[in-house]
Amino acid sequence: MNFKKIASTALFFLSITCLSQHTDVINSNRPSESMSAFAVGKNVIQIESGVNYINDKHTLLEYQSSGMFMDFTARYGLLFEQLEAIAEISYQMDKYQLEDNEAFKRSGMRSMNMGLKYLVYDPYKNRKEEINLYSWRANHKFKWNQFIPAVSVYGGLNLNFSNPFLLRDEKPSNFSPKAMIMTQNIFGNGFVLITNVFMDKITTEYSQFGYLITLTKGINDNWSVFFENKGIKSDYYSDGIFSTGAAYLLGNNLQVDFTMSKNFKDTPSLFYGGFGVSWRSDINYKEVRIKIEKDKSKMDKKVEKKDKKNKKKRVDEVKIETP
Repeated sequence: MNFKKIASTALFFLSITCLSQHTDVINSNRPSESMSAFAVGKNVIQIESGVNYINDKHTLLEYQSSGMFMDFTARYGLLFEQLEAIAEISYQMDKYQLEDNEAFKRSGMRSMNMGLKYLVYDPYKNRKEEINLYSWRANHKFKWNQFIPAVSVYGGLNLNFSNPFLLRDEKPSNFSPKAMIMTQNIFGNGFVLITNVFMDKITTEYSQFGYLITLTKGINDNWSVFFENKGIKSDYYSDGIFSTGAAYLLGNNLQVDFTMSKNFKDTPSLFYGGFGVSWRSDINYKEVRIKIEKDKSKMDKKVEKKDKKNKKKRVDEVKIETP
């Protein structure tokens, strides 16, 4: 999830208003589980996928399982810059065993959903900040407006037709809504903070409330690392999961990543981790940028006045020296 590049792009907002969600390099949600507030850009196609090992053990229900799961996400910029369509699929294969019983293999769709994300508020859209050409400190000092986040909303639908990984005694529901609010702050020095607050399986008796908090740090132009906390609360299952990982930018449209996650309880005890790749195609994207006139600062006016004075002085000197 190369948010370092997003942070670099944010500097571009100092001199122009950028109406586009598209960035110069790929903006992937991976390797974290959280969803960024910004869309991929109109007519942009983006694929994000990964393969993970998972180990799951429950001391009270006396079962354990281990295996692999694969996740696949397709994102597409619809109609205008702020709107994005998202489809997500997770497929799992594992070996499941109850205490003192023979193990058996399971496989199937663990989750499948689709929805729309819309950017409600972009704090960079109309923000005009000045670059001080004479002071590095002035350009890098702390700014309170960094705490004003971009805000997006998401509405989607869970699809469930055959799922062998449901909670014990859970009655399957073929369709159930999912809703989420996302915020994103871009701080200095390559730090990006994303928060997601969501409600899942809303109309069922197994509805969940949860959150995701992700902090990403850009190390350099290619490497970024992240730390994440996920919390889930429901009448049947509650948990807190911590994740960390890194992403490496192979090109403007290609990223690879590595991640691992762990909770700190035994009902159940969870561990999973693996690697993934993100790719995008923006050949049909048309840049949407509008230049604006930058208001002159006092320093700019002072320098401009001094330049005019020096120019006039040089002209007068030339006239005096002319015979």
